[in-house]
Amino acid sequence: MVTPLGVYISVPFCKAKCTFCNFASGVFAAERMQHYVDRVCDEISAARDVAAKSGARLPEFVDTIYFGGGTPSLLSAQQFRQMFQRLRGEFELARDAEITLECAPGQLGDETLDDLLRLGMNRVSFGVQSFVDRETAAVGRLHTQRECEAEILRVHNAGIKDISIDLIAGLPYQTRESWQYSLDQAIACKVQHVSVYMLEVDEESRLGEEVLAKGTRYHASAVPSEDESADWYQMACEQFDAAGLRQYEISNFARGGHASRHNLKYWQRLPYIGFGLDAHSMLPTDVGAVRFANTSDMDAYIDRPEAVFRQLQKKNAIEPDFDVIDLDRAFEEELFLGLRLTEGIDLHRLRAGFGETMVQDAMSALLEAHEAGLLELEADRIRLTVRGRMVSNEVFSRLLVPSAA
Repeated sequence: MVTPLGVYISVPFCKAKCTFCNFASGVFAAERMQHYVDRVCDEISAARDVAAKSGARLPEFVDTIYFGGGTPSLLSAQQFRQMFQRLRGEFELARDAEITLECAPGQLGDETLDDLLRLGMNRVSFGVQSFVDRETAAVGRLHTQRECEAEILRVHNAGIKDISIDLIAGLPYQTRESWQYSLDQAIACKVQHVSVYMLEVDEESRLGEEVLAKGTRYHASAVPSEDESADWYQMACEQFDAAGLRQYEISNFARGGHASRHNLKYWQRLPYIGFGLDAHSMLPTDVGAVRFANTSDMDAYIDRPEAVFRQLQKKNAIEPDFDVIDLDRAFEEELFLGLRLTEGIDLHRLRAGFGETMVQDAMSALLEAHEAGLLELEADRIRLTVRGRMVSNEVFSRLLVPSAA
């Protein structure tokens, strides 16, 4: 049986760019948005040619669609209809497909909501980030706690039962008490899914760059310490579990049957294809898999179709950069992606897919991580411990050492 495909559509438009954001997104004119949608539709139509050039197989059957951003809800109902029409023309959509829309509270119009419901949308993910108005205002979010709660109720009453919210630990002015308030409100809203992220401090965002420079712009001096954020993340893990939101991945919590089917494809290494700015894909080949990514340059994406892909300059010609995943790379990915899941990795399945030799070669690193209290080894299953989830990047780096040698 052919494994169904997941489709990700990047919609990189925002009313205002948050200071912590390090994605390829921004504020653009309405005319530019329509040109962008036209290009996404062209890219959908060209998907089979692209897959063939990469040596990959593109499944025809699609069981998840995810509109991510940015703020996809800024698109018009007509623009969503245009993309769905093109998708249905190129792929067979499962009757029970999970169709997710990311949106910011207060930025999903009634007409767009009604149209998306008719098109099959059945899951909404709200970028709440915090239920404390001072914290959201400090990073450029345009909503309030009251708007968040009203939006969750409105969407639920419209018929969407799968509602998710994002929270960020480490925002400017956040305290243990204010974080507790956000956790309490998230539980009180009775949503089916919550994602919790710790603030990323890097040079790819305005806030991160200012924190690293020890400056004061963007309220950088009010950003909590990494240790505080880590403690608050652990608070979330404990309290969401007690409230019936079970942790199924490092950053994700869900009630029974409400885990994100689309996002699970990433961690389970199932095929997916991305359309739009900075969108990523992984497709199967006869000998493994291939990964590729679109450009993060908006002008290039819209105006130069030949430059959709991130490029390698080879012999004065521009060629798509297809990253072929061989057996060793696939094994590494199976480890560090699979360990993100709370259930961990089934060693029987690992041996069946990669052979006893590869598993035994990795066993010394696995046992070392186990002795350090970072991994649990239970029968034929390995998973991160609570401490291991807190320092997951360290665990993954330990596991990559044998393959790199």
